[in-house]
Amino acid sequence: MSTNNLSTPASGRFSLSAAALHILAMVLMLMDHLWATLLPAQDWLTCAGRLAFPIFAFMAVEGYFHTHSFRKYALRLALFAVLSEVPFDLMYGGTWFYPVHQNVIWTLLLGLLGIHLMETVRKKQKTWLYLLTALLVVLSGTVLGTLSMVDYYGTGVLTIFIFYFFRRRKWWCLAGQLLALYWVNVQLLGGLLYPVHIFGMEFEICQQGFALLALIPIWLYRGRQGYHSKPFQYACYAFYPVHMLILVLILQYLTR
Repeated sequence: MSTNNLSTPASGRFSLSAAALHILAMVLMLMDHLWATLLPAQDWLTCAGRLAFPIFAFMAVEGYFHTHSFRKYALRLALFAVLSEVPFDLMYGGTWFYPVHQNVIWTLLLGLLGIHLMETVRKKQKTWLYLLTALLVVLSGTVLGTLSMVDYYGTGVLTIFIFYFFRRRKWWCLAGQLLALYWVNVQLLGGLLYPVHIFGMEFEICQQGFALLALIPIWLYRGRQGYHSKPFQYACYAFYPVHMLILVLILQYLTR
């Protein structure tokens, strides 16, 4: 078990570990879900919550390349996706069964299955076959994510692919992440616009555009795992269904 600090200088520079990113993403997700349940008037909570999914998507890709067994990784995700579905349905649909919206772990699983297929083909060292497979996986993953109505729909699956294709710490990869996330979150997802007035100028900020700020902590990650143990790993998975169930119970108590 590693006992590294959550964030310590790496080569003299401040950095965030994988553990720190997971904790940050969970806190941001909790803020978003507080807005969705108990504090709907506090828009700043959901603005902060926009940062959570890109961090989870990035860490899912990192997890794929660091796991010793993709099969166990995928089965673990599938297990917690099933366990999270009822709490998710209760929170977003107010019912035990809400088939028009599935929880975000399904989104992550779809994206990782697509990455696994692309990596399997890439290892055959046939560039034309890999490019064809990548195109088909991106298109089918986006369509499947939309049709299955997973959280963030096809754009959520596409976000995972973005962090796969632009994974390296090259300047063009970082620029690719920024531009691609802008396209996905501002152009495709869009959503609520906030009017802003500064120095006599008036413009609008897209709420979903706050997701681009997730790149700041993501770029501060430099491959260091930080604290890790089996209990911590499963606590991170369990946090998702447990915190949603607690929020639902509190909401039902307050509104009865």
